[in-house]
Amino acid sequence: MKSRIGEWIEKRGYKKKHIAEQLGVSQRQMSKWISGESYPTVPKLFRLAELLGVKTDDLYTKDEGQP
Repeated sequence: MKSRIGEWIEKRGYKKKHIAEQLGVSQRQMSKWISGESYPTVPKLFRLAELLGVKTDDLYTKDEGQP
């Protein structure tokens, strides 16, 4: 899956640091979510979607190379 979290943070005009603080995670953890190095837990994913005003489905897209 390809993360679109960074894209939505920018579209909404937020700073990554602000979103990380709202979710109670480090900026490093937020960066890992944005890069696709790791994924948020389901509760954090839903909270993140709520903060950004999007559906959870909007935060990730399927990589073209994946089955």
